[in-house]
Amino acid sequence: MKVKLNKDYLLALVAVVLGLIAGAILIAITGNNPLEGYFYLFRGGLMNIQRIGDTLATATPLILTGLSVAFAFKTGLFNIGAAGQMLIGGLCATAVGLSLDCSKPILLTLVVLSAILGGALWGAVPGYLKARFNVHEVVSSIMMNWIAYWAVYYIVPAYFKGQFLETESRKIPAAASLKVDWLMNLFNGSYINLGFFLAVIAVIVIAFILNKTTFGYELKAVGYNRFAAESAGIIANQSILLSMVLAGALAGLGGAAFYVGYASNIQIGVSPSQGFDGIAVSLLGLNSPWGVLFAAIFFGVLQSGKGFMNAMTSIPPEIADTIIATIIYFAATNILIERAWERLRKRKNKGSALKKDLKVDKVGGAE
Repeated sequence: MKVKLNKDYLLALVAVVLGLIAGAILIAITGNNPLEGYFYLFRGGLMNIQRIGDTLATATPLILTGLSVAFAFKTGLFNIGAAGQMLIGGLCATAVGLSLDCSKPILLTLVVLSAILGGALWGAVPGYLKARFNVHEVVSSIMMNWIAYWAVYYIVPAYFKGQFLETESRKIPAAASLKVDWLMNLFNGSYINLGFFLAVIAVIVIAFILNKTTFGYELKAVGYNRFAAESAGIIANQSILLSMVLAGALAGLGGAAFYVGYASNIQIGVSPSQGFDGIAVSLLGLNSPWGVLFAAIFFGVLQSGKGFMNAMTSIPPEIADTIIATIIYFAATNILIERAWERLRKRKNKGSALKKDLKVDKVGGAE
């Protein structure tokens, strides 16, 4: 099993390298120096403590939505509804933060819990439909995304309208915000917030559940073969429902990390791109909790650094988005990379065997 994991991570690394090579070609086509472009791209995300903090803040919702998608994948489900779950989690967090007046520890706890519960509820609906009526989770979760979108579109202006604009809510009070002065000062005023630590804790918890608990074993068993799992006494429908509930809870927590952590309010008419980017993060991270963590940070570096690259060169920032898309393309087709690798390995082994046979024949003829 250890060999297989190492091989899979090697293929993910190959996908990253191929994506960077493709990006270098695009940069060269625009008439720029690829080495210079990559230097400023990665420097923009990592050149000082503030930039590192901004990178981690950018990566935080990606960690949680990627974890949401990856967790559902373990049960054989495709949670494409992370955007809606994140949006509802952010709405619930914003509503609690703007409605209650209490000390920061209590209010912040309620804000985070409300986001988790909101996302869990939004994930439970497609989970129940899948378990009870075998409605495909892709279709139902996409519909839930749109319901979340229009719910926010109505609720925010009606109940939490900002002081000047109807398109956004009032600003979150400091007591309800995941931003804390000591952490921002530690990173020289960056956007990093407590959401990053919540995301890391979520990674540890999900890794423990999947690898060290009976519940995690049952989830993976259903994902590998639902009918075989049912024959072994596992209640597949229950596993499917709980998987989507937990996936929704993770995405909802991502909504809190973004809307009351990275941002200070919630806007209408905007679906969070992190919900769909989480699919890419999960794919590159091989649906592994730790793989998701590192893939999200890598994407965070690219997202944070693209503006700096554009400022220091004439390379358009869209190149960074294209690089991400290309990396995901190669990650999605890693089976082709694996087959090409195996062909090269067999050809090399065949050539070595042929040389060995020729050497034996030559020695035998000499004798």
